Amino acid sequence: MVFAARERLLAKVAKPARYLGDEHNSIHKDHSAVAVRFALGFPDVYEVGMSHLGLRLLYDVLNRRQDTACERVFAPWPDMGALMVQTGTRLWALESGRPVCEFDILGLSLQHELNFTNVLLMLDLAGIPLRSRDRGPEHPLVVAGGPAAFNPEPLAEFLDLVVIGDGEVTVGQLVDRWLACGGDRRALLRELAGPGAPDGFYVPAAFEPEYMAGGTLAGVPARPGARSTVRKAVLADLDESPSPDAPVVPFLDVVHDRITLEICRGCTRGCRFCQAGMIYRPVRERSLEQLLESASKQVRSTGHDEISLASLSAADYSRISGLAQSLVTAYGQRGVGISLPSLRTDSFSVALAGEIQKVRKSGLTFAPEAGTERLRRVINKNVTDQDLFSAVSTAFALGWDSVKLYFMLGLPTETDEDVLAIARLAEEVWSLHRRARPGRGLRLAVSCATLVPKAHTPFQWDGQTPREEVIRRQGLLRGAMGRKVKLSWHDPDQSCLEAALARGDRRLAGVIERAYRLGCRFDAWDEEFRLDAWLEAFVAEGLDPAWYANRERATDEVLPWDHLDSGVTKEYLLREREAALRGLSTADCRSGTCSDCGVCATFGVETRLAPGPAREDGAAGVPPV
Repeated sequence: MVFAARERLLAKVAKPARYLGDEHNSIHKDHSAVAVRFALGFPDVYEVGMSHLGLRLLYDVLNRRQDTACERVFAPWPDMGALMVQTGTRLWALESGRPVCEFDILGLSLQHELNFTNVLLMLDLAGIPLRSRDRGPEHPLVVAGGPAAFNPEPLAEFLDLVVIGDGEVTVGQLVDRWLACGGDRRALLRELAGPGAPDGFYVPAAFEPEYMAGGTLAGVPARPGARSTVRKAVLADLDESPSPDAPVVPFLDVVHDRITLEICRGCTRGCRFCQAGMIYRPVRERSLEQLLESASKQVRSTGHDEISLASLSAADYSRISGLAQSLVTAYGQRGVGISLPSLRTDSFSVALAGEIQKVRKSGLTFAPEAGTERLRRVINKNVTDQDLFSAVSTAFALGWDSVKLYFMLGLPTETDEDVLAIARLAEEVWSLHRRARPGRGLRLAVSCATLVPKAHTPFQWDGQTPREEVIRRQGLLRGAMGRKVKLSWHDPDQSCLEAALARGDRRLAGVIERAYRLGCRFDAWDEEFRLDAWLEAFVAEGLDPAWYANRERATDEVLPWDHLDSGVTKEYLLREREAALRGLSTADCRSGTCSDCGVCATFGVETRLAPGPAREDGAAGVPPV
């Protein structure tokens, strides 16, 4: 009966394969034979969620347990969402087709702030009360994690529990404690809020924000019996969490339709705008042996023709040459390509890309981030103009005719000269290609994001550049850029909303719920974004988005996320902010002096590089396919 009702809906929507759930390698367990039913939710459309490595990892970790059935659920696209409301159909999990409200735990991945209304959409369609305080023992425990969970305060009223840090650590502990508490949510939350709880578990209801007359926070004190600070969870050794042997193969094209090998987690380069580079510290590399074994198993089990080597800076992986050569040798003849999603701006990275893209050559992407060397020192992006020119010259010599450059607008201390320098860099790249490959056309794309100051970064105190000024700088750049360059940028209205939510406190819960009631969903999608509804929601709640997004904050102001410990100390962030304002760079502690960020001392976990012997030519042995 349930499946028949679903089939009637599928016939009326675009891309019905989003909702089928019987893909190759999907795992189906008998719910009566397990103790815990865990719905792993991703608050975006199927094609985005199925591309996310974290979802694949947690799906694998949970389903390896004999006592747990883990299933997937994604936010339905507006056509399906409207039909579900019209027909009274509850949001279902893909594997069993069971309504999400029948599961014990609903875990949600918060990848960015423009997914926040989709969290409410999924709760609403599942028949789960939006506010945590309104839920009873008959409802699933609603848990959230991911990078945006490092400031979950705008969503705190909607979440029973937040996990910060490495999910492979916390998800097993959560299931164990759920079982130990007999599924009693109150007992579980009381235990996880207490001083003896493991790292990584944050119970929002155990804290009560206090505000001063001007609206700034006086503090976020813990209630009696709760610990005052929650520290992130850290997986010391990535090899303790093996990659999935047989990831689910999507029914339709997804954003990243390929095998993804996480070769490294964390980054020590210290870019001051980069939240990921701060919250994922310390650096931990997977062993060469595990990576090669995982690649072998996934090639056999999926049929994918591409292997992506994923990391914040893949070329920094200490065994990258041996890994790349081994994979090309093993799979190149079979038509399986290797890709590096992130490249350093140096000739080594380009030469490496040339070696691994012999099967299929795609474009190259570099991220100088700023137009001038002065501004790159401000953001600690230690790349010179000559570094970029040498890298693209090497690329052109190796036969590339497609390059994309990433920049940011609105960086602290940015001037018009910095903006115009982006166009000059693009022109020089064009000239280098014309000299290196005369008669060949160059596909040159320049993309400019707007800085969103994020929690736990040196720029967390800095206000975002106001919308009108961002638009002026975009126009300045467009006027200076050559017509042959494909220029794109992020919508400044979406970036402004993202900044307001990223720097927000619990009072934004009313804004988010009101915006959702006004029809806001899929706010990261240009065709669905509704600025008018968001502004109406802010006005109705008596709050100003600019107060959150654009206001520079005093360094002694209490920040909404101060009670959540990423391991990177506030003292370090303040030193880095001061260095930024003075135009001073900080060396990468992986190859230089320790920058004393606090992570290693806090967790007793140091940088872990890939161990194991290699052959003299740098390649390791590859398991047979």
